[in-house]
Amino acid sequence: MRGTEFTETLLGTVRLDDGSRERRVRLDLRARADTVTAPHRTTTARLTGRVRVVGLADDGRAEGELEVSPLARRRIRYRLSFTAGGRRLDLDGWKSVTPRRPVRSMTVLPFTLYEDGARVGEGVLRFPLTTGLLPFLLSFRFPRVPGQDTAQDRAAGEAGAGHMAARWDGTPGRTEVWYTTLTDPASGTGLWLHHELTAPADGSEPVAHGWVAAYPRNGPVEHARFGPVLWTAPTDGFTGAGVTARPGRLDGQAGAFSWRLTEHSDGPPLFTFPRWSWRRPLLPAAQMLPAARATYRGEFTHGGTTLTLDSAPGASARIYGHGNARRWAWLHADLGGGDVLEIVAAVSTRPGLRRLPPLVFLRLRHRGRTWPRRAERTAVGWLGAGRFRARIGLPEWSVTGRTALRRVRVDVVQPAARTLDLEYRDPDGARARCRNSESADAHVVLERWWGRWRTEARWSLDGTAHAEVGER
Repeated sequence: MRGTEFTETLLGTVRLDDGSRERRVRLDLRARADTVTAPHRTTTARLTGRVRVVGLADDGRAEGELEVSPLARRRIRYRLSFTAGGRRLDLDGWKSVTPRRPVRSMTVLPFTLYEDGARVGEGVLRFPLTTGLLPFLLSFRFPRVPGQDTAQDRAAGEAGAGHMAARWDGTPGRTEVWYTTLTDPASGTGLWLHHELTAPADGSEPVAHGWVAAYPRNGPVEHARFGPVLWTAPTDGFTGAGVTARPGRLDGQAGAFSWRLTEHSDGPPLFTFPRWSWRRPLLPAAQMLPAARATYRGEFTHGGTTLTLDSAPGASARIYGHGNARRWAWLHADLGGGDVLEIVAAVSTRPGLRRLPPLVFLRLRHRGRTWPRRAERTAVGWLGAGRFRARIGLPEWSVTGRTALRRVRVDVVQPAARTLDLEYRDPDGARARCRNSESADAHVVLERWWGRWRTEARWSLDGTAHAEVGER
């Protein structure tokens, strides 16, 4: 069952009955209905958004109801409650739809303000056709209504678990990775579990190996390796050297480390690269997240310290390809409230491609939707123009980019004291080196075009971002 979502901006003025001056008003609203809107019937939608009245109110948590009935009742009615100077006000108004003046009647909204049922003012709002029409039309979405299709919900969960199965088909010169990153909310310790299958390019036996690391808030980074041992071809994930990574379960021991964790995925898989690149390995490598947002429970021991994890936020991801890029940067950030950001920026080792600037794959799941809508948009832009750009370095690196109506800036800091320097080998025998921090800092600013660029969301992560910079 599908619903309807869209955003709308209204501009105008209001005059209070206390005789004060006329004030400018701006409404930035989001409407959500549980059915697909149609002009011949009445549809009721939930309204949320921001109400700004100059010198009186700036409430980003306004809420109310929208009645869309352009033919049945010939009106579009808005009822919205917001806070202004400690007072709770109610806005009530409607557009009176008439075929004699279709444009004016659909864009002009007279309204009245009430407080505890008593009138306190009135005004007029208008839909700005010049600057608002294109964002309004592009904002329409018809998402599946949560809870209406449990079969599809189950299929999404099963798809995430299915992506844990090994992809390797016996071809030499391939690498496959299962990795999990999470943060213990009680201690602030970041954790990293990296499981890898390496099939050497010279055709020798494939091996399973990996490492585990802990990033305490106050203390040095600790890590231990496991393997290499011969690959035994498990069907449901990774197994090797006494370590397993299977759907919903992570167990193992390496050096002074031991762990027994359960994973509960919250939401569908997230494809950082184009979805087709995971199904058909045509690119040098591809990455995706079977569990883009997950919580972890269990015990994790390192250096004599045992962490008892309960609802620890994190994610599990997969990589399959020919090996590491020539140079790369990676970020996973749980932004809270169901929002998550994943970035991979890389320079290929392929001749000709290695001279290009880093290709950026950025996926932001915000308010239940993934932006940009197509994964390749950030890497190739519009026929080469408008690509997202990365400045890779240490201890700081950044990514910037924009689409037609949104732009983003991501700044990442990997403090040296919270960064682990690791070296390993690719299937072709080349040495790769990564500098990883599971307790990095990140600052993310998302802006939207409303006649000019305005901040839509802002996130700051202090020691809870997961980041890496590497090279061959």
